[in-house]
Amino acid sequence: MCGFIGIYGPDGVDVAGEIYEGLLAVQHRGQDAAGIITFTDAFHVKKGLGLVLEIFNENNMSRLRGNLGVGHVRYPTVGASRKDDAQPFHLTFPIGVAMAHNGNVTNFNELHTKLFRSSGTRLNSSCDLEVILYVFAQALTERLRPGHRPNAEDVFAAVKRVYQDVKGAYSVVATIPDVGMVCFRDPFGIKPCVLGEKETPEGHWFACASETTVLDVNGYTRSFDIDAGEAIFIGTDRKIQRAKLSDKPHRPCIFELVYFARPDSLLDDVSVYKTRVRFGEALAKQWKDSGAPMPDSVIPIPDSSRDAALSMALALGVPYREGLVKNRYIGRTFIMPNQAARQNSIRRKLNPIRLEFEGKDVLLVDDSIVRGNTARKIVRMAREAGARKVYLASCSPPLVAPCPYGVDMASKREFIAANLTEQEIARALDVDHLVYLEREAMNEAARAGNPKIEKFCNACFTGEYPTGDVTVERLLAIEEDRTTNRKEKISCGG
Repeated sequence: MCGFIGIYGPDGVDVAGEIYEGLLAVQHRGQDAAGIITFTDAFHVKKGLGLVLEIFNENNMSRLRGNLGVGHVRYPTVGASRKDDAQPFHLTFPIGVAMAHNGNVTNFNELHTKLFRSSGTRLNSSCDLEVILYVFAQALTERLRPGHRPNAEDVFAAVKRVYQDVKGAYSVVATIPDVGMVCFRDPFGIKPCVLGEKETPEGHWFACASETTVLDVNGYTRSFDIDAGEAIFIGTDRKIQRAKLSDKPHRPCIFELVYFARPDSLLDDVSVYKTRVRFGEALAKQWKDSGAPMPDSVIPIPDSSRDAALSMALALGVPYREGLVKNRYIGRTFIMPNQAARQNSIRRKLNPIRLEFEGKDVLLVDDSIVRGNTARKIVRMAREAGARKVYLASCSPPLVAPCPYGVDMASKREFIAANLTEQEIARALDVDHLVYLEREAMNEAARAGNPKIEKFCNACFTGEYPTGDVTVERLLAIEEDRTTNRKEKISCGG
């Protein structure tokens, strides 16, 4: 999971300021590193480890000139937490291209051996985007003739080569100096990607981003979501050219709606906010149907579960209360790069309001339960704050399978639900009653926002991977890579 934005502005404008604002809007998607690349007569680059506010300042922003640019916030899946792995990446030869992506290449190790080690070419990083960039640029170069600049046909042929060679889930934005901007989404459309436009006195602007909130903050109007297996090219004539290059079924990631995306975003015409409200309504129905005890209040575990908790409370007819205060200066623990960081930050980021727990039966609502670390500690906090009974509801079903598409869920053995029944999980978390949202209810709540989506990717709940190329060997390789990177992060004092 990462966040990106690409902007193609009118001639003579600088887009870095808008890219910066866009990255702030998707900081929740990655807190490990950030970067911006723009172009005038040369590429201008600023990348670093940390948060957007920590990396960019007035001095380095002033040199990021040009009307073509891409920006990125990184959450590491493939690759370590090193500055060399920070996106965006760019090439200057044989053709200039700057690129950023969100997702994960599942055949990264095979491509690394086939395309690089065997040919003598070397990567500058351990980030899988570099493979996508290499395949795209190589295919584009093969079509070029002296004095010929790439056109839409050339770009679409290069994207098609990426689809042929690169497996996994990825949404990509790229800028090609003196040519234009390119956006494309993997054949199954697992990762989100949206295009927006706006008109200013300077001229017409185009932006491609991983969430609509990025467009909102910069005043763009959402034009459309890029389809599964679709590529977009905007050249110097400022016309949007679209090409559907794959006929695979659309399988967007359901976990985007559960956890990753901001509630004010639209993904594939689906409102994240309204979907989470429907999650809460479905949970309330399950709670009643199961004969579960009625709580004195419903309390969200901030922030992703707030909308579901409020709608659940309304449906149950019990008070909604804010009982946990979040420290805004602590990152999202689920996407922390190693287990030690997760364990430490859980203790720092939440503090209970004792008045909302003392002598009460409380129902805590969370977006998901992955390893169980956060839930277990919060239940303990609630009891220490005086709660008489502590119930727990999850807005998603039990997570049981690793995600190879860009979510660092690592190995199967880390999931608390992998080998335990719901009753056993309840005991392990020390809750008096536990309810998971049923999988079909979760999918129905999401499909209600856009009935054209037949199915969502549910791989983390079922172990069934829509791309059909995820083998046990590939899962083990991804797990080994992520485990190694976590150890490197710890050894570096991260």
